[in-house]
Amino acid sequence: MPENYRKDPEAVSRLSKDQYRVTQKNATEPAFRNEFWDNKEPGIYVDVVSGEPLFASVNKYDSRSGWPSFTVPIEPRNVVEKKDFGLGMVRTEVRSAHGDSHLGHVFPDGPADQGGLRYCINSAALRFIPLDDLEREGYGEYRALFDHTHQTDQTDQASDEQTSDEQADETRSASR
Repeated sequence: MPENYRKDPEAVSRLSKDQYRVTQKNATEPAFRNEFWDNKEPGIYVDVVSGEPLFASVNKYDSRSGWPSFTVPIEPRNVVEKKDFGLGMVRTEVRSAHGDSHLGHVFPDGPADQGGLRYCINSAALRFIPLDDLEREGYGEYRALFDHTHQTDQTDQASDEQTSDEQADETRSASR
């Protein structure tokens, strides 16, 4: 995985109109009408301009805001927080450290048991990399974030299969 993340002028030139407005002009995309607000697929989210890893689906939750929301960044050094005095209020803007892309804002109303933060992020600032593509895309080191999740899923599946087998055995015994 490249460690020399930077604002790539070529990547900026390929941005869609909405991606450019969000990442380069600090705009906000519409709630509930953006690509990742309800994405439940496992994987990571990287800056659409620099490729720097930002967030993971294991830290994503439904905040009912209409934007992708995360409790923590996967690489805190890749996320910069700045005071935002726009809209007549003080908020905390979130930007990518190396790409300098506007990502969204962080609020103190996230799940208390997970630190209490809500990183409310624009889909247009993100590129999603599915779990199965992490190695191919150069982000294989982040697969470890999902190992526990997949082990739990496999354990649950094995438990469900064992329960089904036990129920089948009981049914066969009862019918004898």
